[in-house]
Amino acid sequence: MALKPTIYKFRIAISDMNNDYYDSKNLTIALHPSEKPQRMLARIFAYCLNAQDNLAFTKGLSTTEEPDLWCVEADQSITHWIEIGEPEPERVKKATRLAKNVKVYTYNTKASVWWEKMAGKFGMLPVNVASFDYDAIGVISQHLERGSSLSVMITGSSIFVDLNEQHVEVTVKELQSHDPS
Repeated sequence: MALKPTIYKFRIAISDMNNDYYDSKNLTIALHPSEKPQRMLARIFAYCLNAQDNLAFTKGLSTTEEPDLWCVEADQSITHWIEIGEPEPERVKKATRLAKNVKVYTYNTKASVWWEKMAGKFGMLPVNVASFDYDAIGVISQHLERGSSLSVMITGSSIFVDLNEQHVEVTVKELQSHDPS
């Protein structure tokens, strides 16, 4: 019998000082049986950093044809393709053909080793790559409940998160920048 995902419900107040974006979101997110809470948090933080009307979570780990997050317009064009983890360059190259804007967010302890190996291959691709502070995400994951309220303030290269009286700064290190305009 296959394991079922664990459902989390989040109420998130987003204050993105970098992009003058302020909103409250109610998100229902499935934690896949093979997924750790840290990866789910990385998905949430990527959502907060890129929040806009059409941004949506996909089936993620359940399908290889979709990213973790994307923006699909009414004409079915993909404006944003967002991967979490350490995707292969071929997957990202394919994404750059399908979407106008591609981003990758790494989050684990071996992200720097992965990036050392992949930087040259990604350098030729029109993609943004950033890394979340894994230790900070680990601290937050210890305080998660299946129904949680988060306050997320984004300023500079930091995400300040308030959760259950915990105040944690998650730094976002830019590894590669590409301006799609």
